[in-house]
Amino acid sequence: MQSIYDRIELLISKKGITKKAFCEQLGISTGNLGDWKRGKSTPGTHKLIEIGAFFGVSLDWLILGKNSPSILREGSEDYFFEQIRQSDCHFDKLEPREKEFIKEYLAFSEYRRRKQDEQPPE
Repeated sequence: MQSIYDRIELLISKKGITKKAFCEQLGISTGNLGDWKRGKSTPGTHKLIEIGAFFGVSLDWLILGKNSPSILREGSEDYFFEQIRQSDCHFDKLEPREKEFIKEYLAFSEYRRRKQDEQPPE
């Protein structure tokens, strides 16, 4: 089974940058990256959001390895779990850790939108 680090390493390779360049661009120490590789620690929530945004991948894939790394459907109804937006969700049946993950994922989506809005048009 792949770890979060394995998926990050795959993304670094696919982007064609060095691990050092990745660390510099995201403000990660090479020591932290080494700890992730050895399984001593994992990236925190905010850093995972930054990494997901940097590579344009979903947190679902980055954290859990679910779906494809290229799937990111911002603005999709799939992101919203309130009764008003998606009536078939059954939010009340989710475990607390699942609810927290959804909240973090929504924060990630909002972060990505803000970043896109800040970019000048090409």
